[in-house]
Formats: sequence, C-alpha cells, structure tokens
Amino acid sequence: MLSGALKRFVLDNPHASADTKKATQRAVDLFLQAFGDAPVSIIGGEKAGVFRDLLFSLPASLGKRKSSLTLEEEAQRAKEGGLPTLSGKSVKNHMMRLSALWNQLHQRELVARNPWTGWNFENGQKTVRRSWTVKELALLASASWHSKSVPEQTFRLVTLIAAYSGMRLGETCTLRKEDLQTVDGIPCFLVRPHSDDGWTPKTDASTRVVPVHPKLIEARVLALKDTTDGPYLIPGLETSKQGVRGATLGRAFSLLKTRIGLPAEITFHSFRHTVSTQLRNADANIREVWIDRLLGHEATHKSQGTTTYLTGISTANLRQTIEAISYPETAFKKGTF
Repeated sequence: MLSGALKRFVLDNPHASADTKKATQRAVDLFLQAFGDAPVSIIGGEKAGVFRDLLFSLPASLGKRKSSLTLEEEAQRAKEGGLPTLSGKSVKNHMMRLSALWNQLHQRELVARNPWTGWNFENGQKTVRRSWTVKELALLASASWHSKSVPEQTFRLVTLIAAYSGMRLGETCTLRKEDLQTVDGIPCFLVRPHSDDGWTPKTDASTRVVPVHPKLIEARVLALKDTTDGPYLIPGLETSKQGVRGATLGRAFSLLKTRIGLPAEITFHSFRHTVSTQLRNADANIREVWIDRLLGHEATHKSQGTTTYLTGISTANLRQTIEAISYPETAFKKGTF
C-alpha cells in the first residue's frame, strides 16, 4: 500500500532529511485525499496523469487555511472564483517527491516502472497578467489589512510607490536610503546593484534612474530617508532566509487579493502593467524610448543608435514621463507616510 511504502522508505529512513520527509508526506497525503490508499503496484501512468491535472486545478492557497472541502471541491471553488492555482513548479515538486519514492520501489522490484517521470509541467493555462481597473484599485484601497507580519502603513506605501513609478516589488522593497538622491535637481530613486548583499536588478536595462512622482513627494516619501531606521528606505519589511526582502509582503498581498475577490489576472506586478499602459496611451509628448528607459525595458528597437540614446535620456524627460501617471482620487487611501 502507498501509505506503508511512505512509512517504510521515507518516514522510517534514518538517512532522509526532515525536509524530504515533510515534502514527501505532503505529496502522498494529497494523493490519498484524492484517490485513497492503494497497492503501489497498480498505480500507473493513468492515475499519475489524473493526479497531475488535479494538482494544476487546486487553489494556490491550499493548506494555508482550514478547509473541510474535498480536493475536487477545492478545485471547483478555484475555478468558480477565478482563484490562482498551483504553479507548475509546485506541481513538479509534488510529482518529483512521488518519483523519488517510486525509484526506491522500482529498485526493489516492487513496481514495474516509475509513472511519475517524464511529465510536462506547463499546463497551457498560464494566467495573463493585466492592468488594474479603476474599480479594482478602489476595492483595494477600501480593503482592510489583516497581515500581522507586515504593517498596513508599509503595505500602503509600497503599493503607492509601485503605482506611481512602475518599479517591481523587489526593486521597491530593496531600496536603500542612498538610493534616494537628487539627480539634475530632480528627486529620484536609483535602481542599481548593491555590492554588500549581492542584490542586482533583473536585467542590465533595469539599472536606471526613476524620478519621484509628485504624488509620492506629497505623501512625504522623501522624508523616509531621515525617519526610517536601518539602511533600507521602506520600513517594516524583513529579509527572508533566501535573501529576498519583501517576500512576506508579496504573500500577504496574494492572500488579500483572494480575500477581496480580485481575479487571478491581477497581481502585484499589475501596477507595472498599469503604468506601462497609461504612459503608452498618454495624451502627452512622451517618446517610446523614454518609457522603456523609465521602466527598465530593453529598447523596443535594439539598434546601436537606440541603445546609445537610451543611456543619454535626460532626467527632465524622465520626469515628464513619470508625471503622466495619474489615478482617480478613490484609487488610494489618503494620508502621508
């Protein structure tokens, strides 16, 4: 039986790490929830494929809250609510744990083959992220904040900066105090590598200067340089064991958007999409290369001339670009930081 194989070859194995035992137990538990216990010799490719498809349909929040629903009911809840589902990486991890167990069973000739290998973990249903609507921003602004690990003031501040700069979550959360400087007489965020901890922007083009939007100045973001403790500009955030600052905020945002009913297409990255869309549709004399430079995109036309020009765009032109970003008054909670 599968439950017996788990105990014998994993849970009772003195050489298996605690992480291996925990992860394999989780994968087997999901299988048992879906199909019940069964002799390992009759679990083949057909059952493995059905399990893979089921995993892809389960909500990403599975296991993070108490639930009396069956896995099929959880999958239906995710479908009807448009909730984010398990990623290809998560599905792959579960399947790999089962595959490792089956490798041991196959070596001992307890099974004829390993049905958990050779699967594709692209489910063909990748969610396409999109921009925020005014109604969705108003919903976010009015939502209550329940996270105990990230202060609400920090969450509101990071979302405000993202909305009025187009910077990525990681870029915003890792800003140092020295990354807020005056360039050519204009207050700017400097998105650049940090030599002490090894953090670097996503691409070479991501290293850039981002003028501070007037709305952020109005919200007293510039004062953070003098009022925040420690080296970072944004207060109230911790660095994960993997060295990622803002990971907890990202998870808290995902839980919030699920709780208030935002669709799967809306993620924190949607602020970046919104800024890009606004600027490309702005009724202003804004050039495409200015937008690319502000957002840290590779030049749309990668000619030598364009690449050289990108590095020479004036801070004044970037400020003109950033000032084209605007939202209705209901989009964000009023107040200063």
